[in-house]
Amino acid sequence: MTILAETKPAAPFAAFDINLVSIPHAIMTVTRAVRMQRGFVFCTVNLDHLVKLRTNPEFRQVYRRAEFISADGWPIVWRARARGALVERSTGADLVEPLCRSFAWDSIPIYLIGPFADVQERAIRKLRAMIPELVIAGAEAPVIGASPDPDLVSQIADRVNASGARVCFVSLGAPKQELLADALARACPGRGFICTGAALAFIGGSVRRAPVFVQRIGLEWLWRLAGQPRALARRYLRCVYVFLLIAIGKDPVAGLS
Repeated sequence: MTILAETKPAAPFAAFDINLVSIPHAIMTVTRAVRMQRGFVFCTVNLDHLVKLRTNPEFRQVYRRAEFISADGWPIVWRARARGALVERSTGADLVEPLCRSFAWDSIPIYLIGPFADVQERAIRKLRAMIPELVIAGAEAPVIGASPDPDLVSQIADRVNASGARVCFVSLGAPKQELLADALARACPGRGFICTGAALAFIGGSVRRAPVFVQRIGLEWLWRLAGQPRALARRYLRCVYVFLLIAIGKDPVAGLS
């Protein structure tokens, strides 16, 4: 795993290290990588990812290859701090706008993949209103299966390369976005791929994010569950076991190949 800049201790898991430890650190490091035309994949780990990492070997390999990983969930932060690492919560939703401002300052073109055409269009309008200097070189909302089709990956890679974009936000949900980002990174040398989850839906207003005070007390998951009980109840139930492992100091992905 390549770390271009690190100002604080990393937080090791068996399958990966958290090496972007705060939002300012992430912005600095990622912007530097893009300026240097260093290709990368950036993942934001949370409990749901850990659940899927336990059962999906392909997903684990993507995490092992990823150049950049930040802590998206409070349980991840708590575990890291318990191990002496100076880690702050850095979600995809919190990173998109400041990264776009940094890219706009350097006239770095971006590309958007996902989530859905209407959601994406609203997010693009909002980003352009907030950051008029931002260059959006291209955007698309492909339908991606459980494992990216090589022909589709090749077609998307051709469009990304032709667009002149130097960094791409991939917003398709885990693990689809990470698997696609990993495949595209190998087909698009020198370009960065940032996996952002629901960030574009939040920006465009398609999904309402929890108030800041709810985020700060670690209950954003409860806010989302209340708003989407049918969609999220089963996912969060699967997260309980992983949370309990973390609570007793165990690594949920230890011993997995």
